[in-house]
Formats: sequence, structure tokens, C-alpha cells
Amino acid sequence: MSTLTFARLANVARTTARRSSGLRIRCLATLSGELKKTGLYDFHVENGAKMVPFAGYSMPLAYGSVGAVASHHHVRQSIGLFDVGHMVQSNFRGATATAFLEWLTPSSLSSLEPYSSTLSVLLNERGGIIDDTIVTKHAQDAYYVVTNAGRREEDLAWFKQKVEEWNSSERAKDGKVEHEILEEWGLLALQGPQAAEYLQALTSFDLKALTFGKSAFVPIEGFNLHVARGGYTGEDGFEISIPPSQTLDVAKLLSKPPVQLTGLGARDSLRLEAGMCLYGQDLHEDTTPVEAGLSWVIGKDRRERGDFIGAETVLKHLKEGPPRRRVGLVVEGAPARQGAKIFLPSGGDAIGIITSGIPSPTLSKNIAMGYVLSGWHKKGTDVEVQMPKTPAIGYTSRTELPTTAIIH
Repeated sequence: MSTLTFARLANVARTTARRSSGLRIRCLATLSGELKKTGLYDFHVENGAKMVPFAGYSMPLAYGSVGAVASHHHVRQSIGLFDVGHMVQSNFRGATATAFLEWLTPSSLSSLEPYSSTLSVLLNERGGIIDDTIVTKHAQDAYYVVTNAGRREEDLAWFKQKVEEWNSSERAKDGKVEHEILEEWGLLALQGPQAAEYLQALTSFDLKALTFGKSAFVPIEGFNLHVARGGYTGEDGFEISIPPSQTLDVAKLLSKPPVQLTGLGARDSLRLEAGMCLYGQDLHEDTTPVEAGLSWVIGKDRRERGDFIGAETVLKHLKEGPPRRRVGLVVEGAPARQGAKIFLPSGGDAIGIITSGIPSPTLSKNIAMGYVLSGWHKKGTDVEVQMPKTPAIGYTSRTELPTTAIIH
């Protein structure tokens, strides 16, 4: 039996199976072979972490008796520390590095100020998203790029292919591009409304100068670390890149009270509350940035020039509208899980599908994200969701959801 239930669409915030304390995440693991470990694996185990497979790595889901819901609330109210060292960190250098990365992405990097970051997307020839990424400009010829662990093999193969193609072409006449993978480097995310106060006590650097999307090399208790303001939770926070030999010491330094070590369970609910996509669920290689509600990453000058990979399809979607659009929902009743189909109340064929859905600790309701056909994506549109063998689900507006915090 399946149940058709009433639903109402809401706007998605602009800012990506296993159960734990009422939350559920999708374990994106390799089907064979030994799981990889970050440099903090032993640290997690010593602190009571429940380790689970995720994106080919053994990663902490939650710690000790502190469940994912309690960790979620702690990040919203105080401060949490996440190990995101499974993500791929890279440097791109060379006289034509800006032009090269503007070929791979639709973002305006040439006008980006030094030590500024932007969310962007790597696009294939069809305009589909190979991966979402954070690109940080250090100089016109130097960039720091972070991509997803679950796309490691695909991304690195794409980078290798495109670097070789670029360097053998006339476009590299003013200088070739070099790609360096920062293997085994640590990456920690310090997130929450108290993150700035906590980190400020450890450095003489004025963190007020480090506004959202900015980065700097910051002296922290004898370490000189790359610190970027931002994150994946919808809260204020910092992402800190760390050389392999220093990762454990920095993790210990940044995990003292009131900081709580926080795992994947809370990370998933935090990001979904903030309307952020998870690659492999909400984004795929057949999803364009326009469909995904990420048109804002496409620079105005890039739209005019149209000189990035996949531009033909992306520009067509910008001009004519995409065939489908990402939407967000708040659920009253049982959770809407990935794969649930969306219908119009009048019946007929499905007009969309749920891509992510979890209980929201902040709202004490269930929330979801998905795609519907264009024309049915407006906020307030009545739809129904077909959930096999589940109770009825009702949907309301998503306007209550937290979004990226204002940094004071």
C-alpha cells in the first residue's frame, strides 16, 4: 500500500542508511576495499565515536552517549567541532590558473579579491554538476580548492585530464597550470554562534576582519593555519586547513569545553535545515546549477562570455528556464525519505522526487528537499507525496528554517 498525502512547496535556502537518535544519514561508502581513515581516526575512537562508512572513509557518526540530536542543538546554541579531513584539498598554481579555473567553473574568479572564497560547481560538457566546490583565491596565480570525498576519484581524474588538455593548448601560452593534492592534510570545521569567541581567545589575529567568505593564515597557539570563515551548518564558523603533522594537536586545542566533538548525524541535519545540498543526493552529473537553485554562482560576466565548460546548456536554462527546480519542504508527520515521488493533487504522473529528508531538531518537525517540474515549484503550490507503507504526511512553509548566520 502507498499513501498519497497533502504537501505544499516552500522556497529552498540559497546557501548540499543509518539511524542515530532520530536522525538518518546515507552512508556513501565504497562497496569493496578497506575504508580510508583521516589523521584523527584514533582521536575519534578514544573520544567514544561510533564510526561508520561514509564516502569511502570511516567517519564519526556521533560521540559516546551524546546523540546526534543533542549535538545538533549544541552547534545551534554553542559550538561544535567537525572532522572534515576526508574532503579533498588542492592547490592550483600558474600564470593562467584563473583562466583555467574559470573554464572549469561558471564563477567570476578574475574579479574575486585575494583571500576570498566562493561556492562554485565543476561542470561537465552537458552542463551537469560533477561536484560542488569551494574555491579560494590566494592570488591571481594561486588558488585553494576543496572538493567532496565522495567524488574524489571522479574529480581528480577530471582535474588531471583538464590540466593536461589546458597545458597542451594555446591557452597556456602565458604559463602552464600545476595541480597539487594536499594529501593527508587535516580539515576541521569549528561551527556555532560561539565559534568566533572561542577561536579569538587563541589568536592575536582580529577575527572581525575575517568576514564570511574570507580567509587568512592565522597564528593559533604557535601554529600558522589557513582559516576560512564559513561552513556547512548555517551557523557562523571557520574551516581550518592543517598540515598532517599538526592535525592531532590542533584538534585537541580546538575541542576543549564548551566545544563538543560532532559527527555526521548532526552535520546532515544542520546542512539540510540551512538548505545546503549533499552531492550524490541533491546534486548529480545530470543536474545543472540552474535546476539546483545555484544560478547565483554563475557570474554576470561569465554569462556574457559563455566560455566555461557546459555553458551552452546552462545559458539555455538561464534564458528559457530549466525543466525542473529544487524545492524545500517542512513535513508534519512521518519523514519524507529519499526517492519518494511528488504528485499534483489532481493525480497524473509524478512531477518530482524527494532527494533528502530528515527530522529537524530545530523545528521539531520533518524537513525535506527535492525536485519538481518547472511551473510547479512556486512557494505555496499544493502537491502530494507518495510514501509506500507510511502514515500520512502534511507539508507547510519552510520559511522558519535557519539560514547562514549574520556575522557580527
